[in-house]
Amino acid sequence: MRRTGAGILLIAAAIGIALGFLLDQGLTAAGRATFIPSVTLPIFLVLLGGVVVALALPIRRATRGAHGQPVNPFWALRIAMLAKASSIVGAAVGGLAGGLALFLLTRPVSPSVGSLGAIIATAVCGALLVAAGLYAEHLCTIRKDDDDEHPGGDDPGLAT
Repeated sequence: MRRTGAGILLIAAAIGIALGFLLDQGLTAAGRATFIPSVTLPIFLVLLGGVVVALALPIRRATRGAHGQPVNPFWALRIAMLAKASSIVGAAVGGLAGGLALFLLTRPVSPSVGSLGAIIATAVCGALLVAAGLYAEHLCTIRKDDDDEHPGGDDPGLAT
């Protein structure tokens, strides 16, 4: 599995920005109120980041610890994939909030502090989820075995 790169995170954020701006543009064109994320969304994003890091810590302890506990590779892969998905979702939600803020700030009327505060909190917590996902992905990195260095199953210890 490859680590999450900056390119995919930038693409997710750009798509989120475009969707957020277009969503508010469409709602305003239809004569409806703009979309303001719930106050619980930033709280949920931070909690999700904490859960992802908490799930990755036992894998880090098992791979770096002196106990030599075996690591279930399927569990490590699942947590690494959860971390990867969390970072992409965090970038997309942060981008969505950025698009909503961009729309509100380009209007001739100043937005209310409450609505702009919820949007900024969502963007910041989306960035925190990206950081937590990338950190958890780093924690799930398992050291290379000596077997990984010799492709094709050639065992240098065997005499031919």
